[in-house]
Amino acid sequence: MELPNLQLEGPVKLSDFPTELSHNSSKKPLKKKLKKERKKLGEMQNTLYAHGKYSVLICIQGMDTSGKDSLIREVFKDFNVRGVISYSFKKPSEQEINHDFLWRHYKALPARGKYGVFNRSHYENVLISRVKPEIVLNEKIPHINSLEDMTPAFWNNRLEQINNFEKTIHQNGCIIFKFFLHISKDEQKSRLLRRLNKPSKNWKFSPEDLKDRELWDEYTQYYEEAISATSKPHAPWYVIPADSKPHGRLLVAKTIRERMEKYTDIQNPSLPDELQDQISTYKQQLKDS
Repeated sequence: MELPNLQLEGPVKLSDFPTELSHNSSKKPLKKKLKKERKKLGEMQNTLYAHGKYSVLICIQGMDTSGKDSLIREVFKDFNVRGVISYSFKKPSEQEINHDFLWRHYKALPARGKYGVFNRSHYENVLISRVKPEIVLNEKIPHINSLEDMTPAFWNNRLEQINNFEKTIHQNGCIIFKFFLHISKDEQKSRLLRRLNKPSKNWKFSPEDLKDRELWDEYTQYYEEAISATSKPHAPWYVIPADSKPHGRLLVAKTIRERMEKYTDIQNPSLPDELQDQISTYKQQLKDS
């Protein structure tokens, strides 16, 4: 499958991007292609771990039911568990709320040689917090005492803080991917109904899902503003047509693999010369032991 241009640049209008690829493929060949990509990513992750100079941060965002959980499970299935960790950010704890909004995300960043996958991310602080700004009042920010205090300048400043955060970690060796799983409102309806119709999926449903669905246009507007302000060459956003989960997973895997291949300096380290010269001796010692 040829990889379409997914990277977002400049002002973004999500309605200009498809939620599904025009061509149809059955699930079986897509799963086969994903398996191949997944294997390659697993090998690349082992090399990244051995090289030990870069980390990789992958942020997964999308409307409710966009397939974030299942995508993470399927795309990163072949990774060595020692080299990848996934975080799902929920409501901030009391300790987290007593720090700046980026603090808990700094704490969760992957170490050198590792992948970190954020299921939702620091962008929730300019998405859900903007749709429901009363959340910000709990952050105890000086001079923010009412909803009226959260002016456009406040949100622009927060977006700039996110840009600075990502620029800093990039300059220190973190490779950043940001994926928006783009689904249609009709597809979301189908997935919510599936949760209600299938007993094994009932636990995933919450009445809050319906309330958030009514705010679809607001969420879309703030996604567009956040993505437009923060898609940078060092920290790009990618829009993933996600009405088809198999297509979406494959596109994410291919995007990661193709970009990571450009980091040609990520190689398995060589043994020091003094050890390299002794390999035959070490082999013989093992054979004789």
